[in-house]
Amino acid sequence: MQGKVCERTKNFCPVAKRGKSGYNDREVRNLEHIYSVPLTNLVEEFHLIQLHKAEDFERIAITVDDVSRPGLQLAGFFDHFEPMRLQVLGNVETSYLQKLSSEQRAIIFDHLFSYKIPALVIARNLEPLPECLEMAKKHDITVLRSHETTSYIVSSLISALKSYLAPRITRHGVLVEIYGEGILIFGDSGIGKSEAAVELVKRGHRLVADDAVELKRISSNELIGGAPDVLRHYIELRGIGVINVAKLFGMGAVKDSASIDLIINIVPWQDGEIYDRLGLESQYTDILGVKIPSITVPVTPGRNLAVIFEVAAMNNRQKRMGYNAAVEFTEQLSKFFQQNAEAPKF
Repeated sequence: MQGKVCERTKNFCPVAKRGKSGYNDREVRNLEHIYSVPLTNLVEEFHLIQLHKAEDFERIAITVDDVSRPGLQLAGFFDHFEPMRLQVLGNVETSYLQKLSSEQRAIIFDHLFSYKIPALVIARNLEPLPECLEMAKKHDITVLRSHETTSYIVSSLISALKSYLAPRITRHGVLVEIYGEGILIFGDSGIGKSEAAVELVKRGHRLVADDAVELKRISSNELIGGAPDVLRHYIELRGIGVINVAKLFGMGAVKDSASIDLIINIVPWQDGEIYDRLGLESQYTDILGVKIPSITVPVTPGRNLAVIFEVAAMNNRQKRMGYNAAVEFTEQLSKFFQQNAEAPKF
């Protein structure tokens, strides 16, 4: 593990090395400290007004996926204060500050800004207090303003930061959306993943990523997959070369990202190998701590993988909605044998 010291916060930021198979467990646990989003991106995305811009405004990066309202800090309690978070002032905090004297407000903002927070966001289009801007200039802290309500801007910033700073890895595979289900296809090189993806696109489904799939954990039970910018909309077919799916089949044939609902592992057929024929056993693949339903599909000449993947997507959707054909089939079999065993014999 290598790292460097952040110039603004003087904190050590680890930088993990990416291997062929992604990140190891230790690196995955530290991913939230690796990724960052420039403050300028948030300012542009949420249309924030710049009331005071720090000298290093263009270089400020947010590395914590949470936002705070400094209520206790305005009262002087700074234990467990996280200075790396964006701070948001709303109507409640402003009303409290207005009841204080100018000297008291100056002391409060002087103490708050001494922690070198990334930025202070004032919600509800409220006018900044003079002491706030004065101390922001003294400590060179960015002050922004939003016309949105406090609860909305806080929740929206947290949601955006969760996505920007989500732990992620890159895996070799193909990601397609079939009937609204995100299907991640794994298999050895040359086994037919890309060819199956093209067939699916011709059948009206959408390509998300080919060859390299970037996976992000946006919550404890959800993964989002997409393609690196340089590979987006492109797919490689051996013997033909690289094609642009969006331009060849139209923009309706591609999608930038999709949730991972099912993983399909393609393996060569091996005589003597036992494969699941009923589908009673639920299999899962753990990626970044999220368990995704998975199945294994053996490949033999003549098998139409596109049709198999369509059926797998529809079957997985049925299971998520509470219906399992394999369970129903075994229950019917058990009922049939039980009735035959109880029937009178002549």
